[in-house]
Amino acid sequence: MAKADNKATASGVTRLVARLARALREREKLTQTALGEKLGYTGSAISALETCAQPPSDEMLVALEQTIGGGLGVFEEAREWVRLEKFPQHFQDFALLEEQALTLCLFETQAIYGLFQTESYARALIAGGFPVLSDQRVEELVGARMARAAIFDREPVALIELILDEAALRRGIGSEAIMRGQYRRLAELAQRRNVSVQVLPLDVGFSGEHAGMRGGMYLVETPKHERLVYMETQGESMLLSAPPKVSMYSQRYAKIRAQAMGPRESLVFIEKLAGENP
Repeated sequence: MAKADNKATASGVTRLVARLARALREREKLTQTALGEKLGYTGSAISALETCAQPPSDEMLVALEQTIGGGLGVFEEAREWVRLEKFPQHFQDFALLEEQALTLCLFETQAIYGLFQTESYARALIAGGFPVLSDQRVEELVGARMARAAIFDREPVALIELILDEAALRRGIGSEAIMRGQYRRLAELAQRRNVSVQVLPLDVGFSGEHAGMRGGMYLVETPKHERLVYMETQGESMLLSAPPKVSMYSQRYAKIRAQAMGPRESLVFIEKLAGENP
């Protein structure tokens, strides 16, 4: 449901899309109701778009481009920026890097990494966080997270490597059914040729100590072959580009990878959690 509060807090991109939609609608001499009928929306939905009471969905932007875009491509171009703005502010810069990455090397300790999450798992995880979010914001974040999975089928192919602490796999999110679905999704992705999934077992070392005790990290290689490190904690983030820092974290990641189960052993482990491998 559209909220009046959104009008005051709307981003620059949302305001620009709203003004363009109104200008192009009026150029076509369409009422809000008439445009809504062409797009498959109500006149109220078009009004909410034009007043910034409700940011446009990706589907609405596609329909606007096809209906009143006039071949300009403005709504198509806006899709990426509107989608990015749905992410938490601290994640927006990395979301763009992730989308364009040549390689991603990911180490996660608390939960399944976002790219690998099912919709049900993501919804339970996001809705169970703090501060408490509105249902509308939860669905917005879930949709944005699901859209990130397009990288798995992107051309050129991205190479993606995920190391999961066993604790992240063992932590129940939502329900047993949700977790079974999540394990199956993880196993499915692990069998792709451009994806590698490894599990860091709880009993690594003599008493569980390992190189990743300080938390998760994400290493990314950009299309320009720049190497960066991204980290998050308590809703704050840090993006590192200094070569000495990147080198140190890359070496730490390599140590974590060496301590983890191999990809084949990890797949068997995950399938066992899913109940598909006795």
